[in-house]
Amino acid sequence: MPQVVLRELIAAVQAGELISFPTDTVPALAARPEAGNRIYTAKERSPDKPLILMGASLDDLRPYINGSEDELAQWSAIAAQYWPGALTLVLPASDRLPPAMNPQQTGTVGLRIPNHPLARHLLGRTGPLATTSANRSGELPLETMTAIEASFPQVFTLDQSTQAEIYALLQVEVPPYDQPQGSGLPSTVVRWQGGGWTVLRSGAVALPKVETV
Repeated sequence: MPQVVLRELIAAVQAGELISFPTDTVPALAARPEAGNRIYTAKERSPDKPLILMGASLDDLRPYINGSEDELAQWSAIAAQYWPGALTLVLPASDRLPPAMNPQQTGTVGLRIPNHPLARHLLGRTGPLATTSANRSGELPLETMTAIEASFPQVFTLDQSTQAEIYALLQVEVPPYDQPQGSGLPSTVVRWQGGGWTVLRSGAVALPKVETV
């Protein structure tokens, strides 16, 4: 795994390379939205499993969704309550969403803002990224950067000294490189449909009065 400084990581993203970084759940495997197909190839992932668009703020993610003023208000309300955090909102996608994010073109996109200072620091500089857990399809998510380095040697990450500098800037304790980088619990996934929310995957966040499928 190429370990690089921040400017080199941003350049790798812009060039369409794969990167990995910690989040509040499990580390992410990520690429710019237009290069989402590279994630599918690296993970040997089925095209019927869309990627999640992760961003640093709701304003950064808003161009990728399409809804009425009332819907946008409701979506903003739940985002304000649970973001940053381990909740993924599946919403109607705008025409800005690249096909590589969702090969089966379901017309939706999953959005999340992670509750992790380093992740948001990076996303604020790269812009929204197509993301998923860092593992081969069908295997358990890898939880340490050491394990990701061994499994995905082509993926770019921040070197440990750069991570330490950023964590110090953010006044956050540095997690050991060879220890789990998040809670290990998946995000809860809810879909907006028919004017309400449906739980597609139960995870770290419990939403009251939401239908489960």
